[in-house]
Amino acid sequence: MPLPIRCRAGLLCLVFSLVLPAAARAALPVRAAIVLNMNTGRVLHEYNADLVVPPASLTKVMTMFLCLDAVKAGWLSLNKKIKISRLAVAAGGSSMHLRADESVPLATLLTGMAVTSGNDAATTIALCVARGNMPKFVASMNRKARALGMRRTMFQNPTGLPAGAQKTSARDMALLAQTYLGTHPTAGRFHSTPVFAHNGLTMQNTNALLGVVPGVNGLKTGFTVASGYNIIVTAVRGKTRLLAVVLGGRSRAARDETARRLIEDGFSRTSAK
Repeated sequence: MPLPIRCRAGLLCLVFSLVLPAAARAALPVRAAIVLNMNTGRVLHEYNADLVVPPASLTKVMTMFLCLDAVKAGWLSLNKKIKISRLAVAAGGSSMHLRADESVPLATLLTGMAVTSGNDAATTIALCVARGNMPKFVASMNRKARALGMRRTMFQNPTGLPAGAQKTSARDMALLAQTYLGTHPTAGRFHSTPVFAHNGLTMQNTNALLGVVPGVNGLKTGFTVASGYNIIVTAVRGKTRLLAVVLGGRSRAARDETARRLIEDGFSRTSAK
């Protein structure tokens, strides 16, 4: 089991941060970043890791977490077909192109949410888990965030679409992603799917590092005007597993290049030991 970023029950964690030179930090084209060794919980580098930034579609990691909790508890099945509502179809933004009144297996919805960042899929899943009560689902998101120790996070919807008080930090997102994968290790299959097809449309995974950077196998991207370009990246080489979070990239390319640099630097540091 990977060690948590923060120790619980009042124990102190030893956090080792490798600080970039001031000139390099000033040139970093993102608002915040963190990279950690998932095997040990050791933070390899952080930059403004507690800065509050809108999460955008990184929010969907929490939505998937709660859905898989329900599956694990036994009252939802990945094979269950969910009827798509007009509310979900009208969610707007990124979409897996669901149609009102069609019935789609839960596993397909999770894949569509992970690969194409479908707001229609996220809305459908939230309504299913909360039995049609969206405020109840959002309350569950925030209750889960508090239980995990996400001190700078507030959710207002299951999609990450712009909402006034919706916020997070790179450290909180790293904690969420690490706990999510530790609790539901098979969830990685949704995020590592490179291409997804539904209703006659073929869609590429929004994580452009998949299949490009060796070892990258997930996890989630996000963008809104207020947040900039966000990404959570997981990667494995040999027995070493790394997790990087980049928030507020000035462009998609800047975000992806920063994440790639963090992953490569992280592996070089761990292999040198």
